[in-house]
Formats: sequence, structure tokens, C-alpha cells
Amino acid sequence: MHVTPLAWTLTIVVLLAVLALDVFVVGRRPHEPSTRENALAIGMYVGAALLFGVGVAWMMGPAYGGQFIAGWLTEYSLSIDNLFIFLIIMSRLSVPRHLQQFALLVGIILALVLRGVFIALGAGLIQLFSGVFFLFGGFLIYTSIGLAKDFFEKDTEEEATDNLATRWVKRRFRFTEEFHGTQLRIREDGRRTWTAMFLVIVALGTADLLFALDSIPAIYGLTSEPYLVLTANIFALMGLRQLYFLLGNLLKKLVYLSLGLSVILAFIGVKLVLHAMHEYHLDTRLGFDGEISLGVSLGVIVGTLAVTTIASIIASRRSPSQD
Repeated sequence: MHVTPLAWTLTIVVLLAVLALDVFVVGRRPHEPSTRENALAIGMYVGAALLFGVGVAWMMGPAYGGQFIAGWLTEYSLSIDNLFIFLIIMSRLSVPRHLQQFALLVGIILALVLRGVFIALGAGLIQLFSGVFFLFGGFLIYTSIGLAKDFFEKDTEEEATDNLATRWVKRRFRFTEEFHGTQLRIREDGRRTWTAMFLVIVALGTADLLFALDSIPAIYGLTSEPYLVLTANIFALMGLRQLYFLLGNLLKKLVYLSLGLSVILAFIGVKLVLHAMHEYHLDTRLGFDGEISLGVSLGVIVGTLAVTTIASIIASRRSPSQD
């Protein structure tokens, strides 16, 4: 896939312009967005992603368009799971509703930066040696096992806000448990003091780092094109802030989301291992073709998400009668 420097430049400029609009125009006034505002923004971002996929298919070919859609769906699903962790952090750290928009905005920007770094690192490693796919695949399989374990043990909530980074920050710096708007640092009793908002940002940044480690190997299992990897990640992050407020506690009703994601990550992990075997001709020596087609990948991703969503809806409808 050949992407001209002009196409790279235009894509980055347009996407950064959209992000800047969200940050400096919409996000500068802390408030809880209305349902109409959230629905319009989400519809716009999802529609833009689908149109972009159609544009890629038209200009670069259906295969690349399919890779973008598969990557975007996977990254969007992982981002929604990330959003659920954000919800836990907001709840446990008692972030006021009118300040949650600012915290989410910072969290999404951190996610974008971290994913950009990991995309570049991933592309560099792939260029160096194909064996990195063995590492990516093994890591995704390991991650999928961890997600499944967390689903059955229900221990995610404690880890979200009491991790190594937040504990280190609490020990190292002077803190106040109060929020002072969007300020991260204030002067209290004549001394510089970090606010509760700063601790929220640390917790969100830690969650972003962990999810970036999962998401980048996952999308490289669906496409090896850095342009598609970058754009799929950016589109997957757009509208998450609005989705958070639109869904609210409904996110908690997606009870099987983590389990569905563990299945998707395990599948992509196996796909990466098989791809690495194909690169070294190990599959032909064993008498099979190690490459899994894009159609099969799309089918597994869409099918798993559909089953996960339907099962979650059924479980949420039954749960009131079980209480």
C-alpha cells in the first residue's frame, strides 16, 4: 500500500484539527454533555470512520478497506473496554460529573499519544524481523487469558485505581483529596499541593498505557500498514468521551464485553503466530497454510461482538428478576 506524503499530511492535519476543535472549543468548558449532543457527536464520528473505510476501499482496493474496518472495529471494542475502566476510576475517585468531561478528554489525548508511540515502535520492529509476530501473538494470547481471568474473578476494579503508578505518586508528592476545578496543582497553606484531579489523570494514563500495549499488537494482526493502523486507532478514540456520558451506567450492562474481547485477542494472537510461521515457511513444512484470510477475521470479530452484545442484553434483562 503506497500512501503519498501529501495524503499522510492531509490526514494528520484534518484529524488533528478535529481533535483540536474538541479540545479547545467543546472541551474548554467543563460540563456534562446533553444526550442530543452526545448522540450527534457519536453518529458523526462513526459515520466518518465508515466513510473513510469506503474511501480507502475505493482508492486503495477492497482488501485495504476491509483491513481498516476490521482494525477499527477491534480498536473501538478495546476502547469501549478502556472506557469501562475509566468509569471505574471516575466512580472510585469520586470525580464530580461536571469535571468528568475534562478528565476523559485528557485520558483520550494520552491514549492517542501512547498509541502513536507504540504504532511507530511496532512498525520498526516488524521492519527489523518477522519473528516479532511470534512475540505479538504470544502476548495477545497471554492478555486474552488475563481478560478471561479478570472476568471470572471480578478483580479489575481494585487494580484500576490502586496500581504501582498511583501508589508511587501518593507516596512521593503532597496531595489534597479535594477537586479544584480542572487544576492539577494549587497552593495550600503556602505549599504547592497536587489536587485529586492529578491523581485521576495518573490513573487514566496508567490504564491508557496498558490498553495501548494490547491494542497495537492486535491491530498489527489485522493489517501491517502503518497508515491504516494509525487512522483506525484515531477513529476508534473519537467520540469515546460522548459515548461515556451517553451510555453512563449502561456500560456496566455489557457484562460479557471483556470475555468477548478475550476471544478476539486470542484469535488474533493465534493469527499472528500462524502468520509468523508462514513467513518462515514452517506451516508448509507441517503441511498446512498458516494464513487466515481477512474475510475469516472480519467474520470472527463481528460475530464475537454480536454474540457478546446479545448475550449481555439478555443477561441485563434477566438480572432484575434475580436480585
